[in-house]
Amino acid sequence: MNNPLIRLFRSKIYAALTLLVVLMLIGIVGFMVISDYSWIDALYMTVITMTTVGFGEVEPLDEQAKIFTIFLILASVVIVGYAISIITEYILSKNDIEEIKQKKMQKQIDGFNNHVIICGYGRNGKQAARKLTAHKKSFVVIERDKEVEERLRSDDVPYVIGNANEDETLLLAGVDRASSFISALPNDADNLFVVLSARQINNKINIISRASQESSYKKLKFAGANNVILPDMIGGDHMASLVVVPGLMEFIDNLSIVGESNINIEEVAVEKLYNSRRARTIKDLDLRRRTGCTIIGYKDSKGEYIVNPEPDIILETNSKIIVLGRPEQIEELNTAFDIDIEKG
Repeated sequence: MNNPLIRLFRSKIYAALTLLVVLMLIGIVGFMVISDYSWIDALYMTVITMTTVGFGEVEPLDEQAKIFTIFLILASVVIVGYAISIITEYILSKNDIEEIKQKKMQKQIDGFNNHVIICGYGRNGKQAARKLTAHKKSFVVIERDKEVEERLRSDDVPYVIGNANEDETLLLAGVDRASSFISALPNDADNLFVVLSARQINNKINIISRASQESSYKKLKFAGANNVILPDMIGGDHMASLVVVPGLMEFIDNLSIVGESNINIEEVAVEKLYNSRRARTIKDLDLRRRTGCTIIGYKDSKGEYIVNPEPDIILETNSKIIVLGRPEQIEELNTAFDIDIEKG
């Protein structure tokens, strides 16, 4: 709403309203002085004169009062007409400005590539958006509830308003160019349909879906979801773990995968660490000495994870390492190997 054009129209509207108030005060004072009306009769005469509704006078007007009324009518026609035109123009221009903003946002979305699509801007969707923003990852939100649009605007989030069950909406969000898709709708049936649609358009996209019921897990996996998250189960498991192993869970809670300045864990493709045409081992990288980071996991080219890998493991092409370190050590890792955090 800080658009200069909007501010200009607002100033014009305030000016028009001020003129109307001044004209009404002149009319009231004029009728009270010229025709010796009470203030309520003067207000009545001023209103029916300005609005030209055609009601009769309170009392017959003398020549002086008639001349005053003529000028009041002429002034009212000009000022009221001006006010109506300004308000009408403001309403129409406001709609045009919103349309221009939407087109500008769609152009921005059309320029995204390898971005993330979040379907649904509820509690889970908003949290995912906050994490992706902290990690400087481009994303688009799909939301069908128009009432949520104001919240999306205030959060400065790129969005598409529409039903994610429709291919047209998914394509507007760039699902054919996206790298990941998060379906965070509250209804499992809706998530299932959206996962099917997204997988049909882009068979390489990484799909993460929310599920409320355990029975939906296999269905969503079968529909094409790479990962299915059950928030209620995770929450319950986490609370129980705080009872069983409170110290360990407190340590894990203090780790941050994404954040503004406190990233502790990073997943890095081996291609970003060295020229993968000549195979190297974890020991060859010598990350501990160079950056202070410790390699705590290894994901091979088949997608299988090894926790606390041996130093003589050969780093394959298309594999990844998971490193742990203090925020400044992670930053040193990204700087030393010129790693773009957005691309990981």
